Amino acid sequence: MVDTDVANFFGSLDWNLLLKIIKRRVNDGALIRLIGKWLNAGVMEEETLIHPERGTPQGGVISPVISNSFLHHVLDRWYVRDVKPRLQGRSFLIRFADDFLIGCEREDEARRVLAALPKRFNLFKLTIHPEKTALIRFQRPSFRKETDNENGTFDFLGFTHFWAKSRQGFWVIKRKTAQKRLRRAMKSLWQWCRNHRHENLREQYRTLCLKLRGHYQYYGIRSNARPLEVVKDHVQKAWRYWLSRRGNKHPISWDKFDRLRRMFPLPKPRIYHATC
Repeated sequence: MVDTDVANFFGSLDWNLLLKIIKRRVNDGALIRLIGKWLNAGVMEEETLIHPERGTPQGGVISPVISNSFLHHVLDRWYVRDVKPRLQGRSFLIRFADDFLIGCEREDEARRVLAALPKRFNLFKLTIHPEKTALIRFQRPSFRKETDNENGTFDFLGFTHFWAKSRQGFWVIKRKTAQKRLRRAMKSLWQWCRNHRHENLREQYRTLCLKLRGHYQYYGIRSNARPLEVVKDHVQKAWRYWLSRRGNKHPISWDKFDRLRRMFPLPKPRIYHATC
């Protein structure tokens, strides 16, 4: 697996190159001018309006379309037209906005692809992050040699991918919430409970339910039930901890909090994507 990271893609995208690429497929002056207005609209940072000369705001309305249009030309077409026909083994490319993975059956060909990526991206004034880009051996354990103990995992779109055995005893690829994403979610929920501890209890409950359901709907895949339970338990602890600091001299006992939980039951973890 060629695990690659584009350094500051949304902040370093070149507008002139972007418009040249778009004009190859779009011959509508009004649409081109509209894209130019979006790019020149500016970005609000701490109540200050900044007008950068390159890049597109991450999370902006037009950013997903721009990133897909640009990287389709930079990466997707190049891989299909120039890279894959030169490989003898099987290979695939998976890309979501600026996050992408390239899988190769042969290690020597994966190393060639890894060496060619920085040169390709430099042509479009983009940089492959040297420290966050790596070649990962991701081989089914039963296919590995007895002397080969190196078999890594990789993170993609918030999930850690790893080999494990199914209940039937077969080797399968499983996924779980990446530790970095799990810590970030738990920290965000803890901070929210702290900042909103004085709000109406029903409003707190309604918002926490929305946050938990949103988390479950993204991370609710097979083999990831335990991390979902960890998040729910963390929310219960954080909610009790900060409700105890609404002016009470003593923390809320677990018996009292159990009565509160029966009145306001938090949604249980649920697997939404059973076919993943």
